[in-house]
Amino acid sequence: MLAVMTIDQRGSRHDVDRVEQLLAELSTHAAAGDGVALRFERTVGDEVQGVLTDPELLLEITLRCTRSQHWTVGIGMGSIRTPIPDSTRKASGPAFENARDAVNRAKGGPEAIAVQGPDPISSRYAEAVLRTMATVLRRRSSAGWQAVDLMAQGRTQAETAEVLGISKQAVSQRLHAAWWWHEQALRPVAVHLLTEAGQ
Repeated sequence: MLAVMTIDQRGSRHDVDRVEQLLAELSTHAAAGDGVALRFERTVGDEVQGVLTDPELLLEITLRCTRSQHWTVGIGMGSIRTPIPDSTRKASGPAFENARDAVNRAKGGPEAIAVQGPDPISSRYAEAVLRTMATVLRRRSSAGWQAVDLMAQGRTQAETAEVLGISKQAVSQRLHAAWWWHEQALRPVAVHLLTEAGQ
């Protein structure tokens, strides 16, 4: 799988520039060579681009951007012109064109995610699942995020309850309200569909 991510700041005219902060987060989360073909860079204005080869990493970064609600994400599948350069800004090809079309289309919807690739059907399926997951994350409360973040660190519900100072049943209720189990069920589906879209 080869995917170009074009990540554009939402409402940048009325907000601070968040690109450097995002790049710092991405540099620790997505180091070059670890599922990253070309590292994330600021390309133009308030936009960031990178090239990924790992669908799980692609999903994780997409969901992180979705959670903050500051970013529009366009995912472009396809090929890159060879030889592949050492910088995202120097790269080009159908995957970049698809990412551009995707991010422009994503700006029109509340989920702010779009996928575009050579196979429109698999791209549409991947996009539908990502948008569903984005809706789940967007509606999650801060209390829900507290429980979800602790569970994501590998803690059990009992350990999460102890950290939060609440009962295990209360943790279960928070996870239920946060649709955490739905998110977990959709993750492998999203990875599979992103892989298919990138074939």
